[in-house]
Amino acid sequence: MIAKDDHILFEQYQYARTDRDRFVSQSMVKSITGLLIGIAVSEGAIGSVDDTPERYVAGFRGTEYGRTPIRDLLHMSSGVDFGEGRNGGADLNRLWNDMGIAFPNTKIGTVESIAQFNRRIAPRGTRFYYASIEPDVLGLVLHNAVKRSACDYLREKVWQPIGAEAEARWLIDAEGYEVAHFGFNAVLRDYARLGRLLAHDGAWEGRQIIPAQWMIDATTVRASDAYLLPGKAFKRFGYGYLFWLFPGGRRQFALVGYKGQYICVDPISKLVMVQTAVEAPGANSNDEAWALWSALSDQLR
Repeated sequence: MIAKDDHILFEQYQYARTDRDRFVSQSMVKSITGLLIGIAVSEGAIGSVDDTPERYVAGFRGTEYGRTPIRDLLHMSSGVDFGEGRNGGADLNRLWNDMGIAFPNTKIGTVESIAQFNRRIAPRGTRFYYASIEPDVLGLVLHNAVKRSACDYLREKVWQPIGAEAEARWLIDAEGYEVAHFGFNAVLRDYARLGRLLAHDGAWEGRQIIPAQWMIDATTVRASDAYLLPGKAFKRFGYGYLFWLFPGGRRQFALVGYKGQYICVDPISKLVMVQTAVEAPGANSNDEAWALWSALSDQLR
């Protein structure tokens, strides 16, 4: 889907899918987790991004993730060793198994599944390293801070205010916690509604749903965080608060999922592009998708 503010310019479905089907977000949900953290901060449920998870989750006390400020988890710069793609994704598979996502009968507990990764290999806030476990830490912080599920919080704070046309679904682990790095599902137009909300820096029809300053902080890089700039965090992209940042002088950003799920946002023109592909190349090499977005941005801005 391609939309400019509240106007749909293009909408297409393939493989017998329709506008009633929910499409998996893959890692796009990481950005949604970050947005919920921002709302919780604005409401005072979370004190600030300088707080540490051990303040909110007792099981993280004394662990490396427990001592890492929320800001550095949002930036995926904790410095804690988690090898996302190392050894065929062994760490990620271990996390999934122990959380009871892949094999529900093998769970050791959500907090324990995360806390076992407890070796620091870099100072926090100095090195970007993509690690899906870090949104999971934030998901538990959110749950304990707002004292409700991420599903309920998202429904009340975002989904209902933007007039979502369909219920979304979110994968849970064996203990009933939403998997904060994967498994959110929604219809195409509701993903576009979310994109429109972000294009307006968190405002919807005059109501500020996500703090505007949070959106700015989430989609820009501070001078002190140069390691997050495009070309340094990734070969093409930069990284914000769980958002991918496009290169160039124009502020544009994206929610990105594994092998072809994207919500691309241009706040200046209010342009949004949503793709829910299957088996597309990884984000760093999907030249076709980024060329399309670049051309749309040039023509429609």
